Amino acid sequence: MPKSLSIIEARKKLTNIPELFEQEADLDVVAVTRRGKPVMAIMPWELYEALEETLEILGDEALMMQLRESIEELKVGQLIPWEETGAGAGR
Repeated sequence: MPKSLSIIEARKKLTNIPELFEQEADLDVVAVTRRGKPVMAIMPWELYEALEETLEILGDEALMMQLRESIEELKVGQLIPWEETGAGAGR
């Protein structure tokens, strides 16, 4: 569950928020609230980059179609042995 700070608390503690993530290993997001309702999220930069990359992949229709096809092939056992892919060639 994300830690929650009011917008006033967040303003006061802004420079210390990075330490919160270091101290609490299971903390991924700090929810900033106004009048008890979440209005923004603060997260480590690495998590932001991972989310941005995930959204980019999810938004790429061609790549998503390839991923879905690959998952279906995996489910029905249509696998190509690594040696036959040529991926190891040139080593």
